[in-house]
Amino acid sequence: MTGPAFTPRVFSGIQPSGGLTLGNYLGALKRFVEMQNDASHECVFCLVDLHAITVWQDPKALAQQTREAAAGFMAAGIDPAQSILFNQSQVAAHAELAWLFNCVARMGWMGRMTQWKDKSGKNTENASLGLFAYPALMAADILAYHATHVPVGEDQKQHLELTRDIATKFNHDFGVDFFPITEPVIDGPATRVMSLRDGTKKMSKSDPSDMSRINLSDDADTIAQKFRKARTDPEPLPETYGDLKDRPEARNLIDIYAALTGKSTDTVMSDVAGQGWGQFKPHLAEVAAETMAPITDEMNRLLGDPGEIDRILGEGSAKAREISEPIVARTRDIMGMISSG
Repeated sequence: MTGPAFTPRVFSGIQPSGGLTLGNYLGALKRFVEMQNDASHECVFCLVDLHAITVWQDPKALAQQTREAAAGFMAAGIDPAQSILFNQSQVAAHAELAWLFNCVARMGWMGRMTQWKDKSGKNTENASLGLFAYPALMAADILAYHATHVPVGEDQKQHLELTRDIATKFNHDFGVDFFPITEPVIDGPATRVMSLRDGTKKMSKSDPSDMSRINLSDDADTIAQKFRKARTDPEPLPETYGDLKDRPEARNLIDIYAALTGKSTDTVMSDVAGQGWGQFKPHLAEVAAETMAPITDEMNRLLGDPGEIDRILGEGSAKAREISEPIVARTRDIMGMISSG
């Protein structure tokens, strides 16, 4: 006996809590565009501003950063006519389903989340309840659309596993096959782009050093300067990718180059074997600048008309509600809540 057939649907989102980086582009946006252009899936992309406020945000900055993120999505190739693009807080289904899932998930599950431990630190008493319950909201983001696939980085894989646990427990508790068991999509040589200053840490918009990342807003000169000063080691590039195992900064730059050019890491290594960093870094910077320039230009154009960005997000949220509201209404019915409709 087989379960219900769910519409193949991709869901993913990015927090609008700072400027987008090359890591966001290679690890997420580039893949989102590829999925959008695959007619076998519907695509729902969300700027998760409810997640952003699990830590304090300046209201004016959050609004601006949400528009910047929307512009980044579109400049990278996300077409609002093909995909649904919206900001999370405009669709009430996310918050409502998150509460319902708070009553399905277990405290022990949340307490084991490594990101909770990392972000709350030693002073958990001062962390927001929202930060603790973050994974239930992420599950709601995904399951409000019955999403079957979610492109995620390794750092979010645990949260997606929790989403699967919540869906499984809900289906079991209520004797239904209502929520899909969502599959992660984790692939590509630069799924996780690392810091230019420390190859063991993820490239992050929250890093205090701007030299640790390439911003989508950086011009060619800034990109060249950042790659020139990127941390490396004194050894030349080897013949095989495997030889970079214990050289995280070197491996990171090779991963970035491979992702930008669309070449396999093995092909890249055969092309650059024996090169020193003085030769490789300028070439990497040139390739990065050529890739990013049209994206940066389009972002700036879009940001010149914030009203148009707001209109697009509003249209996207209306489309998102058309999918999510019936799913949440059915969830309430399954749980025994009376509705007037």
